Amino acid sequence: MISNKIAALLNEQINKELFSAYLYWDMSHYFETRGLDGFAQWYMVQAEEEYDHAQRIYRYLVDNDICVTLTAIETPSRKYECVMDVLQSAYEHEEYITESIHNLYCAAHQEKDLRTMEFLNWFINEQAEEETHARSMIDKMKLFGNDGKGLYQLNREFGKRNSE
Repeated sequence: MISNKIAALLNEQINKELFSAYLYWDMSHYFETRGLDGFAQWYMVQAEEEYDHAQRIYRYLVDNDICVTLTAIETPSRKYECVMDVLQSAYEHEEYITESIHNLYCAAHQEKDLRTMEFLNWFINEQAEEETHARSMIDKMKLFGNDGKGLYQLNREFGKRNSE
């Protein structure tokens, strides 16, 4: 049985995942307006993934006869000075989401909610991948993105990402 506490935390996580989608759409827009369509594509696919994560949690709640409570989604703030700012912000956001998933898992453990713990295992693994990808983009930008040719190549590489 899923407790009210875990249900509330899962509903909060839906909001965080939807905010993540908003954030990545905003980042995609940042790149679109600067002619970096490959970076924009990468973040658009990322936004789709975050929306899928919200749907996965929604479905889990519905399948377990738990009321879904949708709340307002915060507006992302646009404070990017350069490409690296966006990449760093994305990485920091992924760390935040990882912490949120870990806290949710720990709460489920305290409640002895094995079903939710098992459900959250997928998210734990997914967040490890998300952080690795975000960190890799930063590393590549540091290595290759400091001149026009390098940025062009990274833009081409990131533009190859498709919806999975």
